[in-house]
Amino acid sequence: MARGHQKALSQQKNAEKQAKMKKAQGSNQKNAAQKCLIFACTVCKAQMPDPKTYLQHFQSKHPKSPLPAELQQAPAATS
Repeated sequence: MARGHQKALSQQKNAEKQAKMKKAQGSNQKNAAQKCLIFACTVCKAQMPDPKTYLQHFQSKHPKSPLPAELQQAPAATS
């Protein structure tokens, strides 16, 4: 009977360990994804990974607003 109790405790301990690892892994993926989003729209604060995407976003979502300084030197996007 001692083995049955020990087995149940081991399974519970392992389940807690796996849950902690899974939670830590999820936050690492979120942090890595957040680091890739380096451009933030000055109007709506949406985040983009590169200047080309940022320019396309700005031209489609905010056509009446003037281009920000960081987009002045970006290559022209096709319409």
